[in-house]
Amino acid sequence: MNRFLSLAIRTASVVTLAASAPLALAGSSAASAQTAGAAHMSAAQIVERNVAARGGLQAWHAVNTMTMSGQLEAGGTKNTKLPFTMTLKRPRKSRIEVRFNDQTAFQVYDGAQGWKVRPFLGRNEVEPYTPAEAKAAASWAELDGPLMDYAAKGTRIDVLGMEMVEGHRAYVLKLTMKDGASRRVWIDAASFLELKVDGDARKLDGKMHNVAIFYRDYRKEGGLVMPHTLETVVVGARGTHKLIIDKVALNPQVDDTAFAKPQVTVAKVTHPAPVVSANPALSPRPAASANPGANAGAHPGPRQSASH
Repeated sequence: MNRFLSLAIRTASVVTLAASAPLALAGSSAASAQTAGAAHMSAAQIVERNVAARGGLQAWHAVNTMTMSGQLEAGGTKNTKLPFTMTLKRPRKSRIEVRFNDQTAFQVYDGAQGWKVRPFLGRNEVEPYTPAEAKAAASWAELDGPLMDYAAKGTRIDVLGMEMVEGHRAYVLKLTMKDGASRRVWIDAASFLELKVDGDARKLDGKMHNVAIFYRDYRKEGGLVMPHTLETVVVGARGTHKLIIDKVALNPQVDDTAFAKPQVTVAKVTHPAPVVSANPALSPRPAASANPGANAGAHPGPRQSASH
């Protein structure tokens, strides 16, 4: 079970952060994109339509904190489902928790440094992020994702062409960040919402495997449009992992101490701290209701209600 828990936590830490539409680091791999038919819209036009489809800049800029909770699949023969909670705060703070057998594993990132506690793996001490984890966290921890205000962030976006993603025509965009890292994202040509992103490649059995993350089940949350199911697929590996968001709260009161380096006494708690109340005007309805702490890793459920 520890092997599956480790993979699930790593998956959730990236998948959940993707809920507000950040993208994973990936290579460009433009050769597979079909360039014909994509020229009628520029990258800037596609991004503009994407931002509008997700609720608009004004609505996203009004959100300073966000909590999501739900369940993630840990895999294994019984495919155990683990409760998770995630909290994001501008500019780049995050806290992710996963609960299993009265234990809570979590990871926190204060915008510059990160720490993790992994009791599932028999580790109750506070461990710092590795350099690779810190770099990934810095990339993922944008509350509204890299497409919004991309020019101000120094990002260049190119249209690679068009591909089919699960029966949907999609624009393939390549994002080149200020630090030179590149990412790909597939944007639905009809709804202009994200359908798929490239995840961080995984090393399994001594070999590197490509990773794809699929976004599904889009719903409205306080004026924002967000995916509520994410599925991570590791090419060449058996099975997939889903993360399902049940509840989203916008602009809850969250103190910065929630993202600070955990104390030993905090690391040994067996339940997460209570989530502070959110702005009732922005809280999701019960019918449309969503944090792990190990190595960082990568929205499907019913077809997207907002667009698919």
